[in-house]
Amino acid sequence: MSDVTPKSMPELSRSLQPRHITMISIGGMIGAGLFVSSSAAIAATGPAIVISYLITGTLVLLVMRMLGEMAMTLPHVRSFTEFARAGLGSWGGFVAGWLYWYFWMIVVPVEAIAGANILHNWLGFPPLVLGLLLMAVMTAVNLMSARSYGEFEFWFASIKVAAILVFIALAAGYALGFTAPNGNTFANLTTFGGFMPKGLTAVLSGAVTVYFSLTGAEITTIAAAESKEPARAVARMSTTVIVRILTFYVGSVFLIVAVVPWINVKSGESPFTLALSTMHFKWASLAMSVIILTAVLSCLNSAFYVCSRVLFVLAEHGDAPQYLVQLNARRVPTRSVWMGSVAGVLGIFAATAHSQTVFTFLVNASGALIVFIYMMIVVAHLRVRHAREASGAPEPALKMWFFPWANYAALGGMAAVLIAMARMPDMQRDLKVSVLSLAVALGAFLIVSARRRTRSLQTAAAQS
Repeated sequence: MSDVTPKSMPELSRSLQPRHITMISIGGMIGAGLFVSSSAAIAATGPAIVISYLITGTLVLLVMRMLGEMAMTLPHVRSFTEFARAGLGSWGGFVAGWLYWYFWMIVVPVEAIAGANILHNWLGFPPLVLGLLLMAVMTAVNLMSARSYGEFEFWFASIKVAAILVFIALAAGYALGFTAPNGNTFANLTTFGGFMPKGLTAVLSGAVTVYFSLTGAEITTIAAAESKEPARAVARMSTTVIVRILTFYVGSVFLIVAVVPWINVKSGESPFTLALSTMHFKWASLAMSVIILTAVLSCLNSAFYVCSRVLFVLAEHGDAPQYLVQLNARRVPTRSVWMGSVAGVLGIFAATAHSQTVFTFLVNASGALIVFIYMMIVVAHLRVRHAREASGAPEPALKMWFFPWANYAALGGMAAVLIAMARMPDMQRDLKVSVLSLAVALGAFLIVSARRRTRSLQTAAAQS
């Protein structure tokens, strides 16, 4: 296993409490992708979209379990991408770190623009101004302290969780016939073309679409570095993530297609709003707008945090400029936060100015990156597990199920996601540009490594 601990690490704060970590883990998984983007998947797949969520959720669950085992085996590892360094070596940490930073860096302007558009509908101010205002607020939150980020995320994630639980209770009562005027509505699952109206291919394509909305639970591994017991926090997340996937995603989407005929769901419109309106709740539209705004701001806040911490860890290992390692008195990597802020502002200008094409290219370039990164984590886990067993080290309290076959199944599932993207016309460009991003990261590592070797040789020659 690669040594992932630099000789002298600046210590981040340890101010995040278990309640913060729990809500950060939940909040990372619940965003606008569930509240809005799920409509496109439902419209394209039908009621069988539930199976798509189960397939995708299983892949994410396997990766989170691997992270839990590695966290117990390597308690000193302090970032999601650093598990790739532990199993694959320096190139793994470099490539996974920069690709993961880029993935979340694109999320920052995307979420800021989404939030600005919602506020624009309420207040009438220009979206550009509102987007920059949101960036200023999030920059301030993340500059204050890790605890300020944790508190913000705790309350915003709590709102999202409460909203989903209330929705599940209301929709379950309606679907079961307790509040519906004509009895239970489960017939909606099969009436309009059957449970799988567009066939198995659509179910598999739906799994590709929803895969990206389910990612985010791994944020816990980054936030846990600023808690009292990092390894325990990651292990707890890896064991509870299955309940969250089944409840928040599978449960809510199942009830949506049970309450509403799937043919009435329109892509781009919130299926939650439609379901609540179908149940005759007049406040549905306003309530969901507030909840969607909360989800957007929560995701924006998390993206800011993740970008700054991943960049900080990259700098610790010499994979990013060293000046980014500096902490302020509250142990916040302020320069990394500011770099994320500047990149986000540039993204907002690119998206709202005439250079929309540039921003679209940047978004496409992040399309499949999370699949590549997860695959690296799976391979890293294989190597870490084999190395631990070869060394005779004691077994961790938490282990991967059905090792190594579950790893191979996860790799196969994610390879299937990439193949499906290559075959889907609307996702082919995302895959091609994402592969280009991967190639750029690998090329950058080779250049950096060559320069390091040259400096080492020059230093050795000077000393001799």
